[in-house]
Formats: sequence, structure tokens, C-alpha cells
Amino acid sequence: MAEAIKFIDLFAGIGGMRKGFEIACKKQGYDTKCVFTSEIKPHAVKILTQNYPTERIDGDITQILSSEIPDFDFLLAGFPCQAFSSAGRRLGFHDTRGTLFFEVERILKEKNPRGFILENVEGLVNHDKENPKDKIGRTLHTILTRLEALGYKTSWKVFNAKDFGVPQERVRVYITGTKIAYPNLENPPFSIINLSSVLEKGLPTSDSDFVNLLLKHYTPGELCGKAVKDKRGGNDNIHSWDIEVKGKVSKEQKKLLNQILKERRKKKWADDYGIDWMDGMPLTFEHIRTFFDNENLSQMLDDLVQKKYLKMEYPKKRVNGRRKQDPALPLGYNIVTGKMSFEVNKILDPDSQSPTLVAMDMKGLFVVDGKGLRNLSLREGLRLFGYPDDFKFDIAKELGYDLLGNTVVVPVISFVAERLLDVFGKKAIFKGIGPPIRNTPFCFP
Repeated sequence: MAEAIKFIDLFAGIGGMRKGFEIACKKQGYDTKCVFTSEIKPHAVKILTQNYPTERIDGDITQILSSEIPDFDFLLAGFPCQAFSSAGRRLGFHDTRGTLFFEVERILKEKNPRGFILENVEGLVNHDKENPKDKIGRTLHTILTRLEALGYKTSWKVFNAKDFGVPQERVRVYITGTKIAYPNLENPPFSIINLSSVLEKGLPTSDSDFVNLLLKHYTPGELCGKAVKDKRGGNDNIHSWDIEVKGKVSKEQKKLLNQILKERRKKKWADDYGIDWMDGMPLTFEHIRTFFDNENLSQMLDDLVQKKYLKMEYPKKRVNGRRKQDPALPLGYNIVTGKMSFEVNKILDPDSQSPTLVAMDMKGLFVVDGKGLRNLSLREGLRLFGYPDDFKFDIAKELGYDLLGNTVVVPVISFVAERLLDVFGKKAIFKGIGPPIRNTPFCFP
């Protein structure tokens, strides 16, 4: 009977790191056994239980003594990333979530396993840089230094999921190490596929007022790849005035709004106001008349303000490092910008890759299905992270989106795990034991 590789899964989520590790081990002929899993989110635990019904799921790792964890060979941990993410406040180790790395360190120190795989957001690499020219910031330097102090030869690399046969732009940093050699993370296999390869067909489409409004102005094919927001974006942007969501807009008014959107970022207007340049300045009637001379300009602008496509505001002066409207300067017109608070934020292009899937934004992502639009299905979401189709995911869509936005990309983990296992395979060959084969004990020095 072959000796199984034992591993633990910390901050497990729905088990993506485990899945990738198991796939890599199976590919190299090793059996595996997960001897400990820790996860605190109830709906993540529900998914873990669906897929591993005979296993116990432990809770908060900060409340579990290392002595209570069974001995194991490898540690897997996608430790919480909000503390280092560009989407958050980026407090790093000053954020309680950032200190959870030290739980990983504690367990590595006390259990002394053969190796580990860690995953985190790309922002971890540059977080808390002392010098802009430094390759990494102090946070990652601290992590690597502490891992090396435990005797681990540690390698790290930033990978984009889209290069691993997953149609999603998802850039993350992967850290791995062993006690005997540095895992080689160079030259991964390069495979790019499009979103169309993971999409289902013939699912129910949305019949909401907003979706119908989009389809009134555009064909489904014209919507592919379009974002819906009142910001710059060229031909890939649909603005509120393009679909007249706030009220009727004439062709001339659309031209005016598009022109203001471009002009409001030009430095010359800041010079005219006598303020520091900023992207998105209000423009006075006199400013606008220099690039859009129309006898009905005043009425057009007033109408657009009334319908809330435009707003009146003062230019913002910089005061103590902050921008603040200055009533002493002339009042101007400005675009009401931002993502619109409607159900659709972006219609994905089936001939390209998905943007990074984020929990809070997933419900605003739509795809074309036949003659209509719909949200991504949960199965499609799983495929965008490389999960196999036999993975169980019986959960409400909103909760499923929350879990998917925080999971890992299985094929990338699998690649890193293979390179980790290669260290031990090569060592076994060096000792004359020969390459590891199925149904033989895992060969460690």
C-alpha cells in the first residue's frame, strides 16, 4: 500500500488549493490525504462538506494549537489578502487580516513540514516599499525572510491565470518552498483560451427593464465586450446617455457629452482656473463654447443638468494634499461619472478573457446567450477558476459569487505543486532510488 502524502489546508475557502495540489499529486503518481482543514466562512464550509462529506472542517486557526494539528508533509494556505489588496486600504501587517501570515509561520515552525504553497494578491509584492526601485516591498521581504529563517528554501513568482488555460485575467503571487531545494517556478506551460470555451448555452436570460433598455439600443453582438459606465473608455464603453437611461438625449447632446468627457481632463483648463491639474475638471459655459459652438448650447446644458447627466460644481483646489471645491472660482459643468447603479456593469466578450472576478462585482457581469443577456452561471464561474465539472457547488448564486471572487485558480496551484514535488523526485533519483512511481512511498531524503 502506497504511503499517502499528508497535507493541511488553511484558510481553505472552497478548497481550490487542495484541488490543485491533489491534481498535481495524482499526475505524478502519488496518493494524498488531507489531515486538517480550517475555514471560518459558513457557506464555504457548506461547499467543503458537499465535496468532502466524511471530513471534519475546523474553524478559526488562531484558536487552534499547533499540537492539535496532525503531522503532515505540506501546508497549503491562501491567507487572507484584503490587507495587501489594491481594492482595500492596504494596511498590510497593521491590519489584523495581514497578521494571519504569522499563523502560517507558527504552524510551519512547530510542525516542521517538508514544504508549503502560499497564495496572495499581486499587491503583496510591492506593499510597503521603502524605495520605488526595490524589487519587492518590506511586507513580502518580511515573509520571505521569516520563511528562510525556518530553514525553507523559498521561491516566489507572479502568475496570470490566463496563461494557464483559464479564460480570466487574474494576477496573483505564489510562494513555495522546501527544506532541501528551491522549487523552480520558471517557464510554466503557456496556454490561452477564450471565454467561449467555458460558457453554457440556452440558459434563462434577464427580462429586466435595464437589460431590455440595452437591447433596445444595441444588438446582443454589439454589446459583447462593452462596459456600462459614465467614464472614458472609447468604443468599449456604453454611457448613460447612449441608452437614454435618465431621459431622452438628442444626437447633438450626445456629441456634447462625449466632447465634455474628453475635454474635462485637459491641462489648459486647470491653467485657466489657476489650480493644479486634475482629471475631470468642471468646465464653464465659456470653456465649453470654445469647442462646441451651438446656438442652443445654454438650453442643451440646462436640460442635461435637469436630467442629471451633468452637474454644476466648483473646481477643486488642493488643500493640505486634498481636493476641495473652491466657491471663489467660477461654477462649471461636469459629467456625473462612475459606474451606474444598475444590474449590468459589463458584458463579457466570448472571444477574449474575463477580467479579474471580484466578489462584489460578479453580479454585474453578463454574457450574451442567444438573443438575450444573463449573469454568469455558477458552473461557468467555477470553470473560470479551472475547477473540474464534477466539483459540487450547490449554493445560492449570490453566495456562490462571494465564494468564487475569493477562491484560487486551480491550474496555477497545480503547476506550482508539480514544481514543488519535482524537488523530491529529483532528490530521489540523485540517491539512486529512481523516479517516484505509482504505489510506492513518497521518497523524501
